[in-house]
Amino acid sequence: MSRFWSDTVRNILPYVPGEQPQDKKYIKLNTNENPYPPSPKVIEAIRKEIGSDLRLYPDPEASLLKEALAGFYRVKPGEVFVGNGSDEILAFCFPAFFNPGDVITFPDITYSFYPVYAELFGIRYETTALNSDFTVDLGSFPEHADGILLANPNAPTGIAVGLNEIEVLLQRNSNKLVIVDEAYVDFGAESAVPLVKDYDNLLIVQTFSKSRALAGLRIGFAIGNRDLIEALDRVKNSFNSYTLDRVAIRAATEAVNDKEYFAEITGRIIKTREETAKRLVSLGFNVLPSRTNFLFVSHDRLSGMELYSMLKNDGILVRHFNRKGIENYLRITIGTEEEMEALVERLSCYVKSV
Repeated sequence: MSRFWSDTVRNILPYVPGEQPQDKKYIKLNTNENPYPPSPKVIEAIRKEIGSDLRLYPDPEASLLKEALAGFYRVKPGEVFVGNGSDEILAFCFPAFFNPGDVITFPDITYSFYPVYAELFGIRYETTALNSDFTVDLGSFPEHADGILLANPNAPTGIAVGLNEIEVLLQRNSNKLVIVDEAYVDFGAESAVPLVKDYDNLLIVQTFSKSRALAGLRIGFAIGNRDLIEALDRVKNSFNSYTLDRVAIRAATEAVNDKEYFAEITGRIIKTREETAKRLVSLGFNVLPSRTNFLFVSHDRLSGMELYSMLKNDGILVRHFNRKGIENYLRITIGTEEEMEALVERLSCYVKSV
């Protein structure tokens, strides 16, 4: 600890990303990466973009990408914001929409970056408990809160709420901004993007890391009315006007345009998820209903830490959260069919041994 540290740095508890060990080769099912490569059209676009033009700054507006996203989601380019991953956009939301002393609210079991951002930007937060079945009680958010942050589907549970429920939430909280983090929405949930035209208190945040297999390029986007997008632009241009590089813009644009590949890959992951869930249930696992590219599971005779440790020892990484309420659960990313077969085989052996 340096004597030059600020009070914020001294007191904050940073977000902890999933393990990236280098000691040996693992089957990596712990960070919700897509098991399949990006679209071949994306790879070709990257090759074409790497050349002498890299000496030039990228388009600060990323207009090409915004237009592609606007076409895909049937909104206007002015209703789209793009940034260096959805995490950056979520971070921008705090200074863009809330003042020090404001209160935001989100579920107590959700993406663990939310409280980190709140502490970093000096925004107070209050959490609400999930129901006993891990579903979100949308009626439990405190009335005095100035904003609501909702991951849908939720992480790490994988459970989604429906579009009608989101609309009721927006109507009930018409004077509050509702930010819906849809990082996993493409794996079977309903996106709230169609509601943007009717609700000026809705902002959708999505990522290219999961369903479009571009975690390594760090690309995210938000969709909302023009005034919300302008606020994000103001924060971005007060921080870094060039948040997306030339390669990322071109690659993301091709990923959006290749609708067939997008549908094929997400469909394949959904199919593997459902098949894996059935097999785990047959082994006695408790498997929450998932609309993501991961499963949240537990077993009555083996603790979460035991299962995590045994799998890691056997070369399979999954995510274990050592916190009250979910300490006996594992979050398991959906990998290839071969990777999931290896996982189920190991888990079967563990269950038979107890």
